[in-house]
Amino acid sequence: GKRDDDLILPINSSLSVTLHQDQLKTTTTAAASRDFVEDRLWLNGKEADVGHPRLQACLREVRRLARKRRGGSAEDAAPLNLSYKIHIATENNFPTAAGLASSAAGYACLGGGPRDALAGAEGPHPSGEEHGKGQGFSPPAGWDLEGQCWEHPNPMGLHVRRLCAPQVSGEKKQVASTAGMQTSVDTSPLLKHRAEVVVPERLALMMQHIRERDFEGFGQLTMKDSNQFHATCLDTFPPIFYLNDISRHIISLAHRFNAHHGRTKVAYTFDAGPNAVIFTLADTVAEFVEVVRRSFP
Repeated sequence: GKRDDDLILPINSSLSVTLHQDQLKTTTTAAASRDFVEDRLWLNGKEADVGHPRLQACLREVRRLARKRRGGSAEDAAPLNLSYKIHIATENNFPTAAGLASSAAGYACLGGGPRDALAGAEGPHPSGEEHGKGQGFSPPAGWDLEGQCWEHPNPMGLHVRRLCAPQVSGEKKQVASTAGMQTSVDTSPLLKHRAEVVVPERLALMMQHIRERDFEGFGQLTMKDSNQFHATCLDTFPPIFYLNDISRHIISLAHRFNAHHGRTKVAYTFDAGPNAVIFTLADTVAEFVEVVRRSFP
């Protein structure tokens, strides 16, 4: 949730993980032209609403940064191409609006491509258009239960060599993340306690686990925090249901797998959607993939 919608300030700190763009990415291409009569946006090949307030706020900031990049001030008369309308095409190679941070990846791209297009970072083209392209990271997606996993570049220093994401559903969720978060902020006492008390303590403990390369502690805390996040969704009024039966099956499977080994060898986390992200060590991947295959024939 956010404590300031205008400045997009969260109610608590967080810790994120990124993947290599060879596996998970959003690609955004922007074109600015004197011939365009309005801003337009295409998402995964379909035209989308460019009038969304968050998107419009982003475009205003993009134009401001483009003006700054070209050396002008906010008070200067805008160079001709800064008044051009922008056409934006963005593609995700993973499910959109399914709890896999597609919007985060898209907005990361949006800050770069259109700004460069307006600022002329790549120079004018014969058509009179100026293009910019940006690529952004997202948490993992796309594992179709056939056992494909991706290698993690290990930026945290923790020996987590693999992250897998069983794609439970590629359908658009019924409650969008932004709307759901705001409803939780307005109605969930558990979320308030979580943001003020639980998260600061857990974030410090998580950083300790990472520094000490303690996968056991890292994995258990990851799962506990994911579970509590979805508890806040149930504490929201009306309640929000992001997990489904397959999600819960994956949770149970992870706990049974760890119990069988007598220690935490895999850890799950779920964002605002039914799709799991699985953290594990390299020497566990093949065994857990086989367990998943047998559980989801």
